[in-house]
Amino acid sequence: MTDTIETDILVLGAGGAGLCAALHATDRAPRLSVTVAVKGLLGRAGCTRMVQGGYNAVLAEPDSLEAHCLDTLKGGGWINDQELVWRLVTEAPRRVLELEARYGCFFDRHADGRIHQKPFAGQTHDRTIHKGDLTGIEIMNRLSEQVWVRPGIRALEEHRAVALLRDEAGRVGGALLLDIRSGRFVAARSRATLSAMGGGPTMYRVFACSADKAADGLALALRAGAPLKDMEMIQFHPTGLIVPDSLMTGALLEEGLRGAGGRLLNGRGERFMARYDPGRMERSTRDLVARAAFIEVTEGRGTPHGGVWIDVSHLGAEFVERNFRGMVKRCRDFGRDLAREPVEVGPTAHFTMGGMVIDTACQTPVEGLFAAGEDAGGIHGANRLGGNGVADSTVFGGIAGDTMAEWVAGRPLPRLSGASIEAEATAVTAALERRGEESLYALQSRLRDVMWERVGLIRTGAGLQAAVGEIEEIAARAERVGVAGGPAFNLAWQDWMNLRHQAQVGWLIARSALERTESRGSHFRADCPGPGPALVNIHVRAEPGAPPRLWSEPVRLTRHRPEPAARAVTAEVGD
Repeated sequence: MTDTIETDILVLGAGGAGLCAALHATDRAPRLSVTVAVKGLLGRAGCTRMVQGGYNAVLAEPDSLEAHCLDTLKGGGWINDQELVWRLVTEAPRRVLELEARYGCFFDRHADGRIHQKPFAGQTHDRTIHKGDLTGIEIMNRLSEQVWVRPGIRALEEHRAVALLRDEAGRVGGALLLDIRSGRFVAARSRATLSAMGGGPTMYRVFACSADKAADGLALALRAGAPLKDMEMIQFHPTGLIVPDSLMTGALLEEGLRGAGGRLLNGRGERFMARYDPGRMERSTRDLVARAAFIEVTEGRGTPHGGVWIDVSHLGAEFVERNFRGMVKRCRDFGRDLAREPVEVGPTAHFTMGGMVIDTACQTPVEGLFAAGEDAGGIHGANRLGGNGVADSTVFGGIAGDTMAEWVAGRPLPRLSGASIEAEATAVTAALERRGEESLYALQSRLRDVMWERVGLIRTGAGLQAAVGEIEEIAARAERVGVAGGPAFNLAWQDWMNLRHQAQVGWLIARSALERTESRGSHFRADCPGPGPALVNIHVRAEPGAPPRLWSEPVRLTRHRPEPAARAVTAEVGD
């Protein structure tokens, strides 16, 4: 049996994008009913809470909106959607003021009361606003407090979306949710549905994002017919903590350490960034620094556990402990003293730059479906600048809420087929009904190895082709997995659903990477080490009864054009 609820707006995900969307929608139209469904606990799950570094916004001269825009385009290898970038940089300053004045956030300040902004890599000005190195906790605590006191917002905790529901015309009219605690399904019918579940490249061996992520939104969007773009663009953060034999390997040491003057050293004690970007050194963009660290290790110049060193001890223990309290504590939990000695780090899968195609109002080409945050593509291009992530989530989450509040006016609830809802539920419960011979966790481990070794920081056409085949095999074998136990709070069943989505999105990443026969930003192909002759986006869309179709489209240069020299060095210096 499936329960049914009705709501004007359904928000899937409760990170910065989802909560800002819910707040904006109810503030814009207080009589609307808004339902927020979150896989974990509201305010406690997801990636926004994990943000350490900060929030990019232009607040004062000599910085400017044009500078922020150009830094974002250069960092993104010039394949960003320039209208989305412009919307980001122009809305970010207003959103920062809203977060403080309306929702109660409080960011670090200078002695004279001005908001403090620190340097981050790939940026021409100090524009990263922060709350120490625990910025995400500040934002999420305040947003979740506001959500809980809004009478028009209903929160469904530990409810994961397992399918987007469509009417006969293909319009999205809600989602099928699974109550993880009880194992019961809930068909949530809505006039507008926002996908804000976060990307989360957990299909890689080493990752930094929240472990509850499985690229759910991207997998469900593909099945619902929504087009996606640039799925090959996966960001690897250069400084993930290395803790041998621990799941904490990959947890981030934030970019502000490099911005403050931190040094990266290889196993020989050399500042190796001099070989890759002598002008910017450790303040180069994430794609280049991560790839440089990876090369140092693969060429035999790594640390004892296969990484590099980050050293901030020369900045003084008092400075480090005062400005990076969260990072100091994290390292001390594992016997490292960040304030006084080098700490071992390495690249870690961090962020999905690709995602659903949206316009500047967060609408997808599928009627009734909106997207914001990491589920949406186009904003960051081939590489995201540190500090642009939480700005993206809160800016476009707010825009989505405003848009949906106006869009639903006068629209009826879509008519959904009960048979199609039950079919979706049956497909998900299949693993509980069979006695499979495949090992769920062996398949998950194999997928992560394939993605890391063949679809990771350095790729080749042959490796990608092999990866596509291996991922297809893993996906097919996953459909033969049997899960013991009943539906209520069955963590193995949740992991099986995660694996299905991880394999599906992993295939999209590998297949899109095979399609892009050049190197640009985070996508580096050793067999095509330079940029291609044209700026293109790689699109993908599922066709009924057929494999997903991929094609390329020229990038629309609506505001700025790269200098010819900039095009030539994009792949080399990540700028």
